[in-house]
Amino acid sequence: MTLEAARTELINFLGPDLILDPAGKRPYETDGLTAIREEPWAVALPRTRDAVLRALDICKRHQVPLVPRGAGTGLSGGARPIKEGLLLSLARLNRILDIDLANGVARVEPGVRNLAISEAVAKHGLFYAPDPSSQIACSIGGNVAENAGGVHCLKYGLTVHNVTGITFATLDGVVRTVGGLGTDPLGIDLRALLCGSEGLLGIVLEVTVRLTPLPENKAVMLGAFHSLADAGNAVAHIISSGLIPAGLEMMDRLAIKAAEDFVHAGYPLDAEALLICELDGLALEVESDRERVEACMRADGAYRIDVATDAVSQQRLWAGRKAAFPAVGRLAPDYYCMDGTIPRVRLAEVLDHISAFSKEYGLPVAIVFLAGDGNLHPLILYDANVPGELEKVEEFGSRILSQCVAVGGAVSGEHGVGIEKLGPMCDQFTSAELEQFFRLKAAFDPENLLNPGKAIPTLQRCVEAGGMHVHGGREGGREPFHHLERF
Repeated sequence: MTLEAARTELINFLGPDLILDPAGKRPYETDGLTAIREEPWAVALPRTRDAVLRALDICKRHQVPLVPRGAGTGLSGGARPIKEGLLLSLARLNRILDIDLANGVARVEPGVRNLAISEAVAKHGLFYAPDPSSQIACSIGGNVAENAGGVHCLKYGLTVHNVTGITFATLDGVVRTVGGLGTDPLGIDLRALLCGSEGLLGIVLEVTVRLTPLPENKAVMLGAFHSLADAGNAVAHIISSGLIPAGLEMMDRLAIKAAEDFVHAGYPLDAEALLICELDGLALEVESDRERVEACMRADGAYRIDVATDAVSQQRLWAGRKAAFPAVGRLAPDYYCMDGTIPRVRLAEVLDHISAFSKEYGLPVAIVFLAGDGNLHPLILYDANVPGELEKVEEFGSRILSQCVAVGGAVSGEHGVGIEKLGPMCDQFTSAELEQFFRLKAAFDPENLLNPGKAIPTLQRCVEAGGMHVHGGREGGREPFHHLERF
């Protein structure tokens, strides 16, 4: 690796689009996982595809590791830079290239904001379905990297279900396109492989997204319960009845209070749990489904049910959930956002474990739950200024994710693995499975220069850590994949 030679070449072709001074690099030292930081060696802000390819070529020739970055809203450290590596921001590749109404798709560059797609096609009666809470800021390239979901993923699917084609570049500078205009490509589905690959396999240059017709009618329901168990039972009741709501989310008492104090959505503060259910479709269909959902909620103990049928009221009911993360941030100096997935029927059991962990560690937890698809978001409150508290909260979080795996779930639902979940990954996957992950990585990036040390724990790490979480900043491993046994 010859950093000085690489620096000279990057300066010569990027000029002011290369950031080298410490003050300019500081905004890029972390993504949404702010507890773990590292100053990048340099930050590149290319404006064109050709400039991206040129940066890749320089990194390959000089063996400089490269970390791709979108809007930096990721919550697992996937965009955390490397001290002796280039941070490649794709934020300036932000054009909507084409809106193809005949095929119901749009071609966009990776820096296009998630919400901007829906805003651009709304006049045609269309929208882009995946809607992470950060959709006002997060970019479509980052959504692909993390396979982002959102409120409507229960009915409309994750990013992988709404992307029909991806154009990407590998480190050797070769540009490839997988998929196309249709949602079911022939042969091996490399499009699905790239969704959720966290920048380990290639750099996304263009994405073709599926556009969905706006529903004719919509209703948003809010059900208040005296216990989390009752709300969980209502979720199971709704799904088992054959209904697939557009969105179905749960919040516990602490999250309810934080959200209500923050946005004044009208949430009942005496509730132990809230369910927010969105139904959409034809007017008669929505009315029929609303009656069925109300019956399910009341059968499982809902003591209050609100129904919003106009856009303003619907937005108000969702506002608290959408703002839950920043709202909880007002309750303590810091919070640690977890992201695990569990079978819906094991919710009460997992919540009991989280409650016990909370008492054991002396740290409060607010819980937001994408109830329909079992995606759990415990928010652990702490103070990073207290010595040892960050390490304690990391251990707490790791035990939550290990519990998710123990009941048949997974360590991630929509936030990715990054560096945050390398330890819990050892609980979920066997050594043979991890070796296969490394073989796949090696097929795309044999020199291990693309986002090294992320997403896949080394076998050595799993053995040494015994499956327990180790602070991501200690994770190394940028050697080429010539001998898998060293991993």
